[in-house]
Amino acid sequence: MDAEHFDWNQALREQWEWHWDNQLHPRLQGLTDEEYFWSPVPDAWSVRPRGTSTAQIQAGAGDLTIDYGFPAPEPAPFTTIAWRLGHVIVGVLAMRNAAHFGAPRTDYFSWDYAPDATTALNQLETQLDVWLTGLRGLTEAQLRAPVGDEEPYPRAPMAELVLHIHRELIHHLSEVCLLRDLHTHQIRAGGT
Repeated sequence: MDAEHFDWNQALREQWEWHWDNQLHPRLQGLTDEEYFWSPVPDAWSVRPRGTSTAQIQAGAGDLTIDYGFPAPEPAPFTTIAWRLGHVIVGVLAMRNAAHFGAPRTDYFSWDYAPDATTALNQLETQLDVWLTGLRGLTEAQLRAPVGDEEPYPRAPMAELVLHIHRELIHHLSEVCLLRDLHTHQIRAGGT
């Protein structure tokens, strides 16, 4: 492919798809419930049964809520894999899928958070499929068009949002992989 025939849509998708296929997806396989809820420090934000959190804000529609604060406490609380996956599934993907690709409206308060690792990974893959299907359908003109009032920077082009979402996915899911590594080494060292 040369500069004259460069496919922006493909290049944007490949930024995420390569990382998912070659690094993240294989590393997330076999995530256990113990890892999903594990907290290496006291008072970490997580996903937990309704009414059991001490966080300023407890958001969620089902039996579980996700911990939040607004404004966020300083320093920001440490977050579990359950929290990080909840953030990626809802705040990074599902809300954007609703805003840009016709998925049902949702937010942190209306989401039914996963009670286990398998459900969370299924939710993640479902939202990733919606995101990538929507992205595949965008023309170069649509990638250049402003994202609109659904986003904090409404005049920014859609391509800029795509790059931001992919950075968020790579960043937070890499953190999940690191937490899995820490959990494994903690258990091997005889900790909890």
